Amino acid sequence: MKKLSAALLTIILLMTLAGCSTPPAPVTLPEPPVSEPEPPATTDNGLSDLIVLETPLPEGKIKSPLTIKGKARGKWFFEADFPVILTNWDGLIIAEGTAQAQDDWMTEDFVPFTAVIEFERPDTRVSNRGALILKKDNPSGLPENDDALEITVFYE
Repeated sequence: MKKLSAALLTIILLMTLAGCSTPPAPVTLPEPPVSEPEPPATTDNGLSDLIVLETPLPEGKIKSPLTIKGKARGKWFFEADFPVILTNWDGLIIAEGTAQAQDDWMTEDFVPFTAVIEFERPDTRVSNRGALILKKDNPSGLPENDDALEITVFYE
């Protein structure tokens, strides 16, 4: 009987101690990192002092014939024009053309330009994304004189 009483007393004592103990501290999980919002689509690409594309807009939907308009500094041109390239999602060139200065290009100021490119709509089963590339004309062929404005476009 003394063993039973001792066992009961031990159980009661353990239960009392368990009830008096402080609860464990709550687990604090780290906050998930806050992602920066995506910057809005622009035609800048750090080149806004050299070339500004008015149409098409970045991430805009395009179809053939594509009219391209904007303005570029005179040094972007050579003999009043510069190359324009259209690619599919994989970088394959699907059309090329020439943007023409609409005013005197022999200046340091901005000169309006236009180009019209006709193309066959690429296979869009993988992606309807493409790129429009406006290349600075570089008759010297020297890499330090290369420059380009590239925007994402989507084929309708």
